[in-house]
Amino acid sequence: MRADQVEVSWDGSKSKWLVRIVNGEEVIRRSCNLPKDADEQALRAAAQKTVQDEGYEADAALVSVRR
Repeated sequence: MRADQVEVSWDGSKSKWLVRIVNGEEVIRRSCNLPKDADEQALRAAAQKTVQDEGYEADAALVSVRR
């Protein structure tokens, strides 16, 4: 299945990156243990791996990073 949207953002309450995978009305949230100052390329790669681990496909262009 293809994800409609993938977003990576910093979750201050957990001090971890949060990967949100949106597919229609379904939203999957997974934490990522990269450091807060991780570069955008590392965050995108982690998001892509999370998407694949959840059984979805997503183009790298769909991944948005919010700092």
